[in-house]
Amino acid sequence: MKELIEYIAKSLVEKPDEVRVEEEQQRGRVVLHLYVADDDYGRVIGRNGRIAQGLRALLKVAAVRNRAYASLEIGD
Repeated sequence: MKELIEYIAKSLVEKPDEVRVEEEQQRGRVVLHLYVADDDYGRVIGRNGRIAQGLRALLKVAAVRNRAYASLEIGD
């Protein structure tokens, strides 16, 4: 799941070398934290948050396939 979000984020941003995804376990679920360069947050979030919603939807599908619960947090 972490690799999926990292791959998609790197294809969206202008500075793919600054993309970082951290994985954390919280109360039986996986929380992924996505960090990008300051200039690229708009590209990852998208207009009205649509790209972020799409990333979260893909993450949920991947989590269901692995029989887990997952969520995505962008930025701090």
